[in-house]
Formats: sequence, structure tokens, C-alpha cells
Amino acid sequence: MIRARRICVTAVAVLAALASSPGLAQAQQPPEAGRPTAHADNGLPPGWRLTGQGEARELVWRAPKTVPMGDARVEFHAEGRLLGVPQAGKDGRTFRLDLGEARSEELTDLQVLAGGRRLDAKETDGAARPRERDSRAAEEPPAPLPAGGVDPGKPGSYRTVTGEYDLDPVKLPGFPAPIEMRAEVVAPQGATGSRPLALFLHGRHSTCYKPGAEDDVTGDWPCPAGTKPIPSHKGYLRDQKLLASQGYVTVSISANGINAQDSDAEDAGAQARSSLVRQHLARWADWSARPSTAPAAVREAPKADLSRVLLVGHSRGGEGVNRAAMDSLYPPPAAQDGYRGPVRWKVRGTVLIGPTIFGQNPVADVPSVTILPGCDGDVSDLQGEVYVDGTRGVSKGTALHSAVYMVGANHNYFNSEWTPGQAEAPAWDDFWDDEEAPDPVCSPSAATRLTADQQHQAGATYIAAAARLFVGGDDRVLPLLDGSGRRAPSADPARVLTHAVGARRGAGLLPDGPVTVTGAELCSAIDPDPAVACLDPEAAGSSPHFAWWETEREAGRRAVALKWSTPGTAARVSPSQPLSLAGSKDLALRVFVPPNTTGTKLDVAVTDASGRRAALGQVQVDGLPGSDRTSSYWAREVRVPLTAAARAGLDLKHVKSLELTPRSPSGQAWLMDAWGWAPGTAAVRPAALPRVDIGRTIVQEGDSGTRTYRVPVEISGRGSGQVRVYVLDPDTGLGTDKLVTVRRGSNAIDVPVEVKGDTRFSYDVQHDIVVKAVRNAVVGSHRGGVTAQNDDPEPAVTLTPVTDRVTEGGTLTWRMSVDEAADVEIWQPVRVLGVLEGAELSTKDVDPQWLLDYSGDSPDPERPLSEANLWVWMGIPAGTTSVEFTVPTVRDQVAEPTESMRLALTDWDAEPLPDRPVLTGTVLDAP
Repeated sequence: MIRARRICVTAVAVLAALASSPGLAQAQQPPEAGRPTAHADNGLPPGWRLTGQGEARELVWRAPKTVPMGDARVEFHAEGRLLGVPQAGKDGRTFRLDLGEARSEELTDLQVLAGGRRLDAKETDGAARPRERDSRAAEEPPAPLPAGGVDPGKPGSYRTVTGEYDLDPVKLPGFPAPIEMRAEVVAPQGATGSRPLALFLHGRHSTCYKPGAEDDVTGDWPCPAGTKPIPSHKGYLRDQKLLASQGYVTVSISANGINAQDSDAEDAGAQARSSLVRQHLARWADWSARPSTAPAAVREAPKADLSRVLLVGHSRGGEGVNRAAMDSLYPPPAAQDGYRGPVRWKVRGTVLIGPTIFGQNPVADVPSVTILPGCDGDVSDLQGEVYVDGTRGVSKGTALHSAVYMVGANHNYFNSEWTPGQAEAPAWDDFWDDEEAPDPVCSPSAATRLTADQQHQAGATYIAAAARLFVGGDDRVLPLLDGSGRRAPSADPARVLTHAVGARRGAGLLPDGPVTVTGAELCSAIDPDPAVACLDPEAAGSSPHFAWWETEREAGRRAVALKWSTPGTAARVSPSQPLSLAGSKDLALRVFVPPNTTGTKLDVAVTDASGRRAALGQVQVDGLPGSDRTSSYWAREVRVPLTAAARAGLDLKHVKSLELTPRSPSGQAWLMDAWGWAPGTAAVRPAALPRVDIGRTIVQEGDSGTRTYRVPVEISGRGSGQVRVYVLDPDTGLGTDKLVTVRRGSNAIDVPVEVKGDTRFSYDVQHDIVVKAVRNAVVGSHRGGVTAQNDDPEPAVTLTPVTDRVTEGGTLTWRMSVDEAADVEIWQPVRVLGVLEGAELSTKDVDPQWLLDYSGDSPDPERPLSEANLWVWMGIPAGTTSVEFTVPTVRDQVAEPTESMRLALTDWDAEPLPDRPVLTGTVLDAP
């Protein structure tokens, strides 16, 4: 028998629970500031509470205001690690996470994150931090770049025609409700011949609204009576009309049915969105073969050329079209897929607007443009950068992957149906600003912030640029996308910067690979240890290059960090094997410096295998406008000609090192990579690659013995490649990793899981793995494992008196017991009730520290103990059978009658259990 380890219930959490209980109307939730946290062993911050017991035990967070349905997933973190992805309540404020094996003592430093942004704490403003040397005002936009040779944002010569179709819904695996097959078609009027097809897929947004009711939106599907579907798919009409005027057939598809149901999908709905995209493409292929069967909107359009398809996806739609491009080249397992027909189309490229990438699985052999909104308040970490960085070294490297950083753009305004004043349904600015301390970069009043129309026009221009390059094959538009530093005037006044990998870049120097660094640090992009992390955790802002993944750290994701207080000390980076720059015109580097800094200068030199050295020139790198709330540590592409190396007689086929020498008085810089660059694009031919998909097996633990199961893994496709497998510890969530070679039919990823049977109650245990492509491979379903379900009943909890009659100054004691010990802590709430007759103990009759610990209340004003919010969750630790609940009383000099208190086990709503006795404790006045 041990003393109870008390779960510290803050006043906010206690009152929030009590306020929902009948008869407890006096317990109203206080303002957000709340009262101080109670002092106890397992304190939870304001807004958090533990509820339920056994398999239903949950960690609950209630937001101070509604959290709009968005594309970034809401995550619970503790001590810097991911606890899990909670379920959102219909009120948009309550988030619940099944705790499984998580123990209460691990629930410290709790945080709620979405796209790297804190939802449970007010973030500080970047302007409050001291700026770096030579910094410009954050409000100042970068200078405009020179105009490119072509401007893809100019409308074409065709008039356009608009229509829609609405087909029978389709069933997708894992989604109970059918998914709509609805789309908006915009096409060139009078165009002859077959025309390329551009398909748009919107992101995750609220699904239904009540006309005439402000802010009355839901995530239901189908939409209930009295509400209408939010037409998110109509939000790209301006983009569609621009492309249609240039000769493209365009279709924007609706995905409300997926948005309403993807919270239960292990991949957040990526596979379902891919299936929906390919369902629509299959219909277009049918209609091209048999035009008379097409809907009227399609018959009015020119014939679509399915050999020239561009996929455009916004947010989770971006991840969806990326998966559709993958699935079109490397078919997914039939059990996971909602489309099983032939592939009768060819995806020439993708445009990903503020995309999520939960699966960290970019398609290396399909060209892409990723638009990164500098003021994204939803996918705030700009994790879409991984669609660029994550393709390096994975396959042939001939596909261009461009990142387009748009200063001052938010997440929502690329879609007019997500834009206030333009949308049919309620809409909002996703960048939540603080009126008391406006953000210097992203506040609506900031000079760097774009208006909705400016942002949408800039987005349309760069979508058209991708179409012209990937589908039209017009290399004149390449300098707008590949880091050459040219702008499209139609996007003005937006400041748009680009960098890229792939295309005609040759061998690359990647800090991710085996390299030696002197004069600088080889830092880890993702590591919780500040000693090796590339960015100080206290840095003002974050880096898209370092977007977090599913493990506490990720192996092999690195950069070269330079920091100097005086100029002139060279940083040298040497790969394990010399690289070839032969055939390249320039050496291209991707380098970033702290936001709001200017004038960082670096001399660049290379040395060949024989020791000959050549100074190539000097580059200057400026930081982006940034604050605490932006992901503005983003690499600028800079280039130096290789002519000096040729004149010096260097063997450019065998370059053994790169030198960067700072020439600014002091500063910081990070090198992401360096490549040999030549103008133009290369022919893209997808490689034959193996594909890896992880599944999930659910088993019962059994009553005895040990059974071994294996994580289900399917390896399909062709060829041989490498992936990194992370095996996650079921207790801590931390991963151990291993590089594995995979090929079709092999069992290279063989993760055995031992499940021990017993007859003692526990929680379900998940043994998970996650996989990421490293070289010559693609990954579809990146996460899965074995879930061992508890099959033993939870022991019944009883409450019995130990010492229930004392003289004041004594301690009342009750014992909470189970008949049999469990393998996990058993939680059960108890509540102090009002007495039915006689005098009741008051807040002045008990130890004041005890009262503070259990209720967060002080003794003043004196009131009956039952009015002090005493509803407490008690835990019987694993392997034990009882704990004690004690009430220490105090001795005073006041003559009082005999007093009492009543104590009861309750349900989760604080109502006494009907089949359990209510116990009474009595306190006699001291003689």
C-alpha cells in the first residue's frame, strides 16, 4: 500500500470538467489567465486535463478559442517528442488523444503544435529580439528582381467557357461515407485539337456552412439539413481561367468527403486523395475515348490530351496530387487504393501550394514546383520544402524541383473560397495576428504582406509558369523557377524568390552524405540536442529545411553551419569521393543567413584531387523578411562561374573540396548543398524503382505465452534501392534507425514484434515503424506496425474507509483498491459531496496546502468543502492494488459541532457511480 501519487488538476481543468456536470453550475470556467497550477506530482498546465480510465483514458486540451479546420495536423507533444495526433471535437476547441501506454509522469512540457506553430501559448513577436548586424527593417520588402524573358501570367488568346459535373459518389477504403465526384471545368473556347489537362485539388477546410449564419461552419459529411457544402473546389477559378486562356483544359475537383473523414486515416488522407484524383483522370480518359458519354461541361471543352497532365494541389491537396503522381508510376497495394484501373494518362509535373508532407515521400522523377507562403499561418513550418530537399540523391536527379518562396503570402488566399469578402461561406486569414503586438512581416498592415488579390495573382502566375515549362516544354520560363533570379512581372508587387535542385545540375555536394568539414560545423537539421542542432532553439523563427518529422531526430539530414566574428577563416567541405563539375557552366550553392540581415559575403573556391585550387568569385546572400512566427531561414540560390577553374587548369571531373571564406565582419550562414549547374532542362524518364508500403496488423494479446508477429510490409515495383527504417519504441515513441536495401519480393524490412499474453489489464500497445526513401526507391504508406489489443477486463475499483472518524488535527483516510493488480496505472475520480444533514467540514478545517494541491483553491472565503471544486483523479500505480486518499484536518480554538464530509467514486462527468456507496468522514471537535 502506498500514498496516492496525486494528479495535479489545475483550477482551469477542474472547473472545465465541473461546469459540464448537472448541479455544479457554480463552477464556471475562469478567464484564460486562470489560477496558478496546483502543486502536486503530476501537474498539467491550464487548459489540459486527463479524463477516462482504462482503454478510454484520454489527454484533453481545450483551446481558448475555436481552432479552424485546417491542413496542418494538430499534434500533442511532451518534452519535445510527439505524443500523438488528437481527435478534434465538433466544437472546434476540444482535442482528445487516446493515451495508450503513455504514463502521467511523462506528461511534462506539454505543447500543442500545428505545422510547427504553438496553439496553446502566445508566441512572442520577432521585432522584440535584437537584430543581426547590417539588418534592414523587417517591414522592408526585398528589392525586385530583373524581369524574365517571358511572362506566363499574361492571359492567352482564348476566351473561356465554364461548367461543372456531378457524378455518382465513390467508395474509398477506410472512409465510411462515399466521396463526391464533383468538379468545376474551365476550358478554352474554340480551341482545336487535343489540349493538355490541368487538374486542381483543394486542401483540408471546413466542409459545410449555414447560409446567413456568421462563422457557422462544420466538418460534417454529408452536410446536415439546413447547411450547404463549402465549394472549396471553386476557389481556383481565376487560375483555371488564366490557363484556359492559354489553351489548357482545366478541372478543379471537390474533396469535402475526404476532409470530413481523414482524421482517422494513418496517412491523413493522402492515399484517398490520390485515389480521388485518379478516379477523375480515369473518367476524363473514358470521355476522351467516347465523347458522347461525357457531361455537358466536358463536351463543351476541347478534347483533353491525357498524355500531358499537370496536377495542382493546395495544402493536403498538394500531398494528394504528389501521391497521385507516385501512384501513376508505381501502383499502390490494391487493398489501400480506391482506384484499380489502368493508368491512361501521364503526369508531366506537379504544382504544390503550401503543401503538407506528413509521409515525407516526394516523387523524385516527376518535376515539381512548390509554392511556400512566407506568412503561412496553417502549415507554418513550410514542410513543403521537403518536396525539393527530399529528392536529392533519391533517383536520377533529372527532374526539376523548384521552391518558390512568396514573401507576404498566407496559406488561405490562394483559394478565393477561403478568402474573406470573396468566399461564399465564412472564411478567415489563417495568419492569426496579435492586435497588441502586430507581426512586423505578416500583419495585414505590414508593407511586406500581400493583399488577397495580389497573392492570388502571383499564385496563378507561377502555376502558369510550371504549366508552360513542364507541359509546354518552354525553357524560356525556366529562369523564373530554377533560382536564376528572374521575376514574372504579372506577379508584381509580390516578391518571389526561387531555388531548385535537379534539371541540368550535375553531381552535388550534399552535407547529408559522407563529408568532412573544417573551419565550420556539420550540424544536424533535426535533433533536439542544441549542441548539434543547426538552429538554436531560441532563434527568432525557423527553417523550412529543418521541418520536423515523426521521430525525435532524423538520421542524415544535415547542413554546414558557419559562424564568424572576424572575416577570413575559410570553411572547407570535402566529400568522401571527388565530385565532377565537368560540363557545368556555374557552381550553384543554396545558402541561407539569418532573416532581416543584408550583405553577407562569401568567397568561393574549389580544389581538385591533385591539389590545384581556384578562386571562383564572391557571392552575397541577404536574409528574408522574418519574425518569430515565420519560417524564414530559407536558402537563396547563388552561383559563381567555373571559368576561373578552367583557366587555372583544374580537373573539374575530380573536385575534392569546396571553400567558403566569409568577408563580412561577422555573421552566420548555412550551406544546404552545392551543384554543377548548366542552363536548360533535361529529358525526364522515370526510373524503375521499388516501392515500399507499410501496413498494420491488429492482434489480441492472449492470456498466456509469447507470440511473434511481423510488421506487414509490401515491396513492389522493380529494381533495388535503399530506405531508412525507424523502429519506434512503444513506450517513448523514440526511434532507432537502420539503412535497408529493398527489392520486390524481398523481406528486407523484417520487424518482428513479440506480444506477451497475460490475464492482467493493460492498454493497447502499438509497435510502429516509419520508413523514408534514401536512394532509388519510393515510399507510399510510410507508417504502420502491429497493434496488440488488451483483451482483459479492467479491474473494478472500490473505495473503503481506513480512518473515517478523527478528532480535529487528525487525518481522514480512505483506501481505493482493485482486486488484482494491473500492468498499467488505473485512474479513477473521486469527488467531495455536500452532506445531507448536520455541519459540513469547511475550507478552513483542512490543511490549506492540501486544498491548494487538490483543487487549486485557497481557504478564503470560508465555504463548505463540497464547494471547493474537489473532483480528483486518483491513480493506482501499475503492479499495486491500492492507494490512499487522505484529508488532513487542522486543529483550531473555535468551538464547533461535529462536522462531516462525503466522498464518492464518480464517472467522467463527476456524477457518483450508482452502484458504489457514498462514504462519510466525521471530525470531532477537540476537547
